[in-house]
Order: sequence, then structure tokens, then C-alpha cells
Amino acid sequence: MEVPTELARNFLGSILQPGAPTFDEVRRIHNGLVDRRPAVIARCRGIADIVDAVLYAQATGLEICVRGGGHNVAGRAVVDNGLMIDLSLMKGVHVNAAARTAVVEGGVTWRELNRETQLHGLATTGGVIGSTGVAGLTLGGGLGWLMPKYGMALDNLISVDLVLADGSVVKASADSNPDLFWALRGGGGNFGVAASFEFRLHSVGPVVFGGIVAFPFREARQVLRGFRDLAENASDDLMIVAGLTTAPDGSGTPIVAIVSCHIGSPEDAEIVGRQIRSLGTVAVDALGPIPYVDLNGMLDAGFPSGAFNYWKSTFLPRLDDDAVEALVIAYERCPVPTSSILLEGFHGSASRVPVESTSFALRDTGFNTLVLGQWMDKASADRTTAWARASFDALEPFAGKRRYANYLGADEDAGAAALAAYGQNLARLRQLKTRYDPNNIFHHNLNIPPA
Repeated sequence: MEVPTELARNFLGSILQPGAPTFDEVRRIHNGLVDRRPAVIARCRGIADIVDAVLYAQATGLEICVRGGGHNVAGRAVVDNGLMIDLSLMKGVHVNAAARTAVVEGGVTWRELNRETQLHGLATTGGVIGSTGVAGLTLGGGLGWLMPKYGMALDNLISVDLVLADGSVVKASADSNPDLFWALRGGGGNFGVAASFEFRLHSVGPVVFGGIVAFPFREARQVLRGFRDLAENASDDLMIVAGLTTAPDGSGTPIVAIVSCHIGSPEDAEIVGRQIRSLGTVAVDALGPIPYVDLNGMLDAGFPSGAFNYWKSTFLPRLDDDAVEALVIAYERCPVPTSSILLEGFHGSASRVPVESTSFALRDTGFNTLVLGQWMDKASADRTTAWARASFDALEPFAGKRRYANYLGADEDAGAAALAAYGQNLARLRQLKTRYDPNNIFHHNLNIPPA
């Protein structure tokens, strides 16, 4: 396909097609299981490039996908034979320390954002894996270490600069296009291409109290019950996660790990530390004062780019003893040491936001549960995928109605997935989709069809 000379002439970024030296590198995303080849990759440098790419795709009938960080496990950042709008060159981060705000372009990762904001002892809720893109995580929710205290990433949005399907550029905020601003906070990439975000920042760090404490897997039941009790009674200063996984030394030894972040007083943090260590026989203790930027990169090595990933996720409003038993039995059947089961405690500020205040509908307290199938050898694909599905099925009796949009896979039933993610907000989202994207140009996502 020949790229029109007018697009190439005005485009400040680069336009790649199959055969270009960097095409294969750029089309690849974090999940090695996703291997798609766009017809064109538009590597944008600014909003004008995004506008040109959107209009070009519609003029040629090419399907659009949008790549920010490329971490979405379902692979929604890349499409076969379409146009990838790649924002990864748009790396601007502008921190206003006095106002405690930051303007962040669509290709920035959480590692990059945290590095800039922490120069001023500031942060906003963001991903726990440093290479995750700010844009995708925020538009679909945005859980992170600061969630109990300051809400989801989307709860900290002040405004979004968005390119709509007709090529127009709008700002969405509480005062400008408020209906669109409501939809963007949870509605993913359904309404346009988010070129930049303005976030509210908070005084955090540079040192917090956090890290990992691990226990022998034989104590998994008692540790998970203790984790449940800690999570259900946690203050807003504490974010706590449990994992059924393998030892960080690479031995493949199964363990149960508790990962936490406490941003309150040192005295309260020490009390929490003692409570966590008392859950069982401590095998690994890496809990204590830690730079906030280091905490956000601590788990990165366990999620290498290019690994094969298949995830199944659900939400457990309660973690009763029967659910604990189901989780332990499920992990005992895990076929590869690189897979795990994670439980992310939802409580505090993020769970107190009324469901109708944003389109993001998962405002419950409980445990966001991820069966994380990850493998390095292609031969492990079928058994790891089957294990993830079977584990998900075993947890269904304990599941709530809502699910976390960013974890939903590509093989989910589209209607059921949208209802699980958006719940009572889906009808309004469909009406707004009709208004802003009536032809469903932006559909390579957890799609909201027009009403």
C-alpha cells in the first residue's frame, strides 16, 4: 500500500509499512502471544499527526488501533491489516509542582511519569509495573499503590485532550464536554485517541514503606486468611496484594507472597509490617522503607516483555474460607513456574466513589483476582491456557457481577464483557458513543457499541 504523499509530507513522526527496518520491532507489544501485522504504523509526534492518521484511516477504510504502552494483555494495541496509531514517541511530561498537577502525553509509561513527579515528592495513582502505559491503564481504571488513599488513576484526571473520529480536537474536563469526560474515565479508547492527560498529584515519597514478605506455600491457607483480615480492616494508607507464585530466586519453589505499600506515619507502617510478618513463617523479608520509584519497578522482572500471556480475571467481594481453598487448589495445579494468581485488595477512596460519578463501575470492596497465565516456552501454551480457564471457572461461585476492564481478555464474549465492566453505566455509555463515534471507528478495544 502506498502512503499518500500529503500524509508523508506533513507528518512529523514516521510512517512505517511492512518491510521497513523497524516495522517488526514497533508492531510487537508486551504480550508475545499477540503477533499481528498492521498495514501501516503511524508513529505520531503530536496531536496534528494523530488527526492526520485518523482521517487517513477513514479515507482508506483501514481499521484503527491505538498503541500507548502496548501492555494490554488482550492485544488491543495492534490489528492485522489496519492502521496502528502509535503514541510511543509522545513522551512529554510537564510537572507543575506548585499546582500539584502534571500534563502527560499519550506515550508515557508509569516509570517515566513517576521519575518526573518524584523529583518534587509528588505522585498520582499508577500502575505497579513500570513499563505499563499511562494512557491505557488510566482510561480503563488505573489501580496502583495509592488507590486506597487517592482513588484510581482515572479519579485523579483533571482533563484529557482527545482526537475524535471526525478529526476534531476537544478537551474533556469537568467544565468542558463533561459528558465526554465522564465517559473517558473508564470507557477506554472507545471515544477517540487520548493525546494527553492532566493529572492531580499528591505528596508521596520519595520514600514509602513497602515491599514483599513471602511464606512457604504449605502455609498458603492461613496466610491468605490473614491477608483477608488485614485487607478488610486496612486504613486508606495501605494497599495490599497477595500472590500465589514462585520464589524470586528463580528456583521455582512455590510461595505465598504479600506485597504492600504504606504511605502513612512510620509508626503505623511498622505496626502493619509486624502484622504482615506474623501471618506465617517468613521465608523472604524485603519489607521496609523503599523509594516510591523503586517500589513501582520491583515486580517488573516478573513480567518480561515478549513472554506469552493468557489472563483470566474476576472480582471476589469476599474471600471466605471456601474461596481460599479454591485458590490454593487452583495454584497447586499450575503447570509452569512463571504463572501466578494475584489478589488485589480494593478498599478505601477508590471504593467510596459513587458508581454513577464516572463510567468506571467497579467501586466495590473486595479482591480483584487475576489468574495470570504466563509462559516462556511455546510448548506450554495449551496447558497454561487450560489451567487459567479452569481456575477462573473454579472461582465463579465466589465472583461478583463487576470485573476490571483492563484485565479482560480477547476471547471474552463482547456483550458480557461490556456489561461486566460497565454495569449500570453501559446504557449511558452507548448513548455517548452514538454522539461521539456513531460509526464505531474506535472499536478495537473493550467495545461499547453505539446505541
